[in-house]
Amino acid sequence: MKIRSFSCRAINKLSARRVATLNTPGRHSDGNNLYLVIDPSGARRWAFIYRAKRSGVPGAGKLREMGLGSIKGVDLKRARELAVEAHALLAAGVDPISARQSRRAIPTFGEAADSWMADKAGELRSPKSLERWKRALTVHAAALRDIRVDGVTTEDVLAVLKPIWSVKAETAKMARGYIEQVLNAAKAQGWRTGENPARWAGHMDQLLPKVSRLQRGHHKAMAFEAIPGLISNLRERDATAARALEFLILTAGRSGEVREAVWSEIDLAAETWTIPAERMKAGRIHRVPLSNAAVAILEAMLAQKNGDYSFIFPGQKANRPLSNMAFKKLMERLDIEDVTTHGFRSAFRDWAGDRSEHAPELAEHALAHSVGNQVAQAYRRRDALERRRAMMEDWAKHCGRGHASNDQPPEALEPSAM
Repeated sequence: MKIRSFSCRAINKLSARRVATLNTPGRHSDGNNLYLVIDPSGARRWAFIYRAKRSGVPGAGKLREMGLGSIKGVDLKRARELAVEAHALLAAGVDPISARQSRRAIPTFGEAADSWMADKAGELRSPKSLERWKRALTVHAAALRDIRVDGVTTEDVLAVLKPIWSVKAETAKMARGYIEQVLNAAKAQGWRTGENPARWAGHMDQLLPKVSRLQRGHHKAMAFEAIPGLISNLRERDATAARALEFLILTAGRSGEVREAVWSEIDLAAETWTIPAERMKAGRIHRVPLSNAAVAILEAMLAQKNGDYSFIFPGQKANRPLSNMAFKKLMERLDIEDVTTHGFRSAFRDWAGDRSEHAPELAEHALAHSVGNQVAQAYRRRDALERRRAMMEDWAKHCGRGHASNDQPPEALEPSAM
């Protein structure tokens, strides 16, 4: 193709009407190195055409063409603006095409983080883990997302971590770890060089307080001696949240496992609750032997079942489980402070260790914890269901001491838990 008027100094030679009506194949100059290019096929596009200079040889070098987009997406006014930007780069000694390639090659932190999550998602055992990643890398690390990944500095990472480091220690720890992994992946892909600004040892540990001085993130638990009194209070309430919380305590389950439990996981005849691997933190199927008290709760919920609800403890919205705030609000109404739902698992473990005669590994099985090393786990293929059933029945008897019909009075909640 012939370059028309390439050396002409006139600018703004084209008009919007002429751009719309020109149909002659070739390059049509608007001046200022901006050309309307019409291909033999009739396709019409903008191009910035310039001569790349070689160091030490003024004016030498080959002609280069940088596309600025189709006229369908870039009008004449915008094309001229892009040509001015390209000229500014040339004046600064920067090749426009090289600058564009550099910008395209290195993503922002947000783009790198999204790519990292997509690549690693297959390794996750639970969708909840992906949600934690997204929360850390899109919410907590929001200030980093628009920064080019090779430009993220220690100061940038500190600006993200400091506001939450002393108030949400565990959240901040996870966020720092995920940021470090994203930046490590960026370095592996050639997008960064040098040390990782989010690394802990020898770097962030010198700039942030050690977690041991902060809230450790352990789940605050009610003393197991106080559980009967709580159960008694729960049984005086008709709310679904009260039934669910009692079931959680009796089964030593996690909040999400109980709230999202569905009827298909329950075998009332066998008195078992089988939680599928995808709903378990460890990614393994977990069978829970149900005590008589736990079965009674399920039978009561089944009798109240209204409609085709799959969730055992349905929430207020149709076909939705109990809210993740339901237990917290319930404990607030009971004036229970400084106790977390997850802490009831600790109460069960303390009871099993201090008051029961059951083997420690049974309590660990009940909590769905791994028992023994990998070799022991490989040989131990059974889950001691019936032995655990006896333990959970004893636990239920302990918890039920607070029931009004029981001859034994409920033990008072400890001051630290109320």
